[in-house]
Amino acid sequence: MGSTRRRPLLVPALLCVLVFFVARPSTAGGGARGGPGGDSGAGARVMRLYEDASAVERQYEEGRRQAVALRAEADRAARTRARAGQGRVAAGGGPAGAARPTRGRREVSRTESRDGTEAPASARGDSGLAAEEARSRWRAAERRNAVLAGARRTVLARLEEARSALEAEAEASVAAGSCRGAVRLGRPAAGHRAGWVAPVGTYRVSAGFGEGGGHWAHRHTGQDFAVPVGTPVRAVGAGRVVRVSCGGAFGIAVEVEHPDGDRTRYAHLADVTVERGRRVAAGEWIGQSGTTGNSTGPHLHFEVRTGARPGSAVDPVPWLARHGIAVR
Repeated sequence: MGSTRRRPLLVPALLCVLVFFVARPSTAGGGARGGPGGDSGAGARVMRLYEDASAVERQYEEGRRQAVALRAEADRAARTRARAGQGRVAAGGGPAGAARPTRGRREVSRTESRDGTEAPASARGDSGLAAEEARSRWRAAERRNAVLAGARRTVLARLEEARSALEAEAEASVAAGSCRGAVRLGRPAAGHRAGWVAPVGTYRVSAGFGEGGGHWAHRHTGQDFAVPVGTPVRAVGAGRVVRVSCGGAFGIAVEVEHPDGDRTRYAHLADVTVERGRRVAAGEWIGQSGTTGNSTGPHLHFEVRTGARPGSAVDPVPWLARHGIAVR
């Protein structure tokens, strides 16, 4: 019973968390772009809202699973209660729900068995209490989920607004032919001391290497990963940033040279987090995906070249496979 008494405290605690997510300003003040204390641009707002949306989504999914389990528990308890009621009627205890005799102010908690001897309180009384408690827990979980669903909608709406603002900033930079400079995304880069990683986390594979079409002068020179605007883009391996460009067919792009001389290019970005000459680790954030340049929608164009010379692009999928990264 101790856990039952503590359970209501989850509601105010949950509401405090949700107030933080919903009330957090959609714009951030203070601190110049890329300076200490964060960034006031749309890119940093997108990242903060990504984190908020992920946290709310996790809580919502956990609450949904819990509600499903509690609903099943309540249904089982109701069936047990119904069986106990039927058993009492069969034993001559009267219809379910009939009033019990009382002695003064105290309710008699005993019934008579068939042979006339007194027996403990009916199973129906215990099962009825269990059923009510189970139903109460399920209803409380449903109310918490309704609050979470509202917070989820609010955060996702703000995320979409921030993505639109980020796209507008990126397009303005490309039109001016000048990148805005590296942006800090509000937390340390998730680097790895060794190894290789995929350029983005969750993605959908779209245009592949060598495909033809009206969007490319000759053939497609990389592998496209369809992701929403503002998705963190990671350096696939350790290396040095040799180029940050802003304009042309690739839009905003970052190029990294790796120790073996191969180069990886990350194009159609909306923002960058690195500058030329910067050394990066595998998995370190180097930008945010977008739709700048010759692009028909939000995605990352990932390209691999065997050197600095034009025409040295190779298929990124087998190249990544040789480094232990499977593209699916």
